[in-house]
Amino acid sequence: MEFCRDIIYTGNMKNLALVLWLAAAFSSLSAAPPEEFLEPEQIAAFAAGEEVLSGVQLGNPRPALVPGHGELRRLVDELMRTLRPGLFAESLCLYAKPAAAAGQWSAEERRDLYNKALALSTLSGIQYYSASRKTMRTFYESSRIIDGPDTKAPLSDPVYVSPPPRLTLYARQKDLTFGDNIYQYEYLAGSDSLIFVQQNLSAMTVGIIPAVGKNKLRTVVAVIDAETHLLVYTVSMAAASSLPGLGERIGNSFTNRAAAILKWFSGHADAVFAE
Repeated sequence: MEFCRDIIYTGNMKNLALVLWLAAAFSSLSAAPPEEFLEPEQIAAFAAGEEVLSGVQLGNPRPALVPGHGELRRLVDELMRTLRPGLFAESLCLYAKPAAAAGQWSAEERRDLYNKALALSTLSGIQYYSASRKTMRTFYESSRIIDGPDTKAPLSDPVYVSPPPRLTLYARQKDLTFGDNIYQYEYLAGSDSLIFVQQNLSAMTVGIIPAVGKNKLRTVVAVIDAETHLLVYTVSMAAASSLPGLGERIGNSFTNRAAAILKWFSGHADAVFAE
C-alpha cells in the first residue's frame, strides 16, 4: 500500500501548502470522501487525492482539523480548556474500507478494531521519521500495559467481547526521544466512534532537558465510522517547555509520530477488514 502526500497548514486551513512525503501505510481512495464530518476545504483536499492533512500550531492554537463529530469536538474543547496548551499538532486522514466492508461497521468489526487499539504491546518497535536525524527511528523501544502507575506490574493486552463505553488502562512505554514514562489511557467507545486519550503521568525530557511536565500532555486518537471510510484524527496538545526552539522541535516530533501511529492503526485495520 502507499502512504499519502502530506498537507501541512500553518494555523489557517485556507493556506494549505503541499508537501510530498512517502511511506507505507494507507490505501488509496476508493470512493468520494465522506462529507458528513468534514469541512469544504478538507473535502476538496481529499477529493484531490490527499489522504492526510496535518499541521503544528504554537502559542494560542485553535483546532483546525477536528472532524464535525459531536463527542470528539466536545472532548477536544474540554481538553483545550483544562490544559491550555501552547503546542498543538493535528493529523486527519482517510482509511478507505474495502468495497465489501462499505456501510456502517458491523459489531464484529467495531469490537475487533477496539481490541486492536487496546493492544499497546504492539506499539513496541514501531518506526517514525526523525526530521532532526533525517532517518527512520524507533518510536517506542518497549510498550506494556501495567496494573497501575505505582506498582507497574506488566499485564497482557486485554481483549473484550463487547467494548465497554469507558475504560482506563495504564502503560509503561520507553520512548527513545522522551525516555521511560508512565501513561494513562482512557478509551471511549461510541456507536460510530472509538476514541482513546493518552495522558503522561511522568515528566518527559529530551536528554536532560525538561520538555513536557507531568500531566501536561494529552494525545487523542479518534476513529470515526463514515461508512465508505474511517476518519482517523490525532492530536497531541501540550503545555510544553518554554525553552527557545524546543516547542517547534517537539511539535514536529509529534507530527511525525502521529504518522507512525496512523501506520500502526492502518495495519490493524487491514487485518480486521480482511477477515
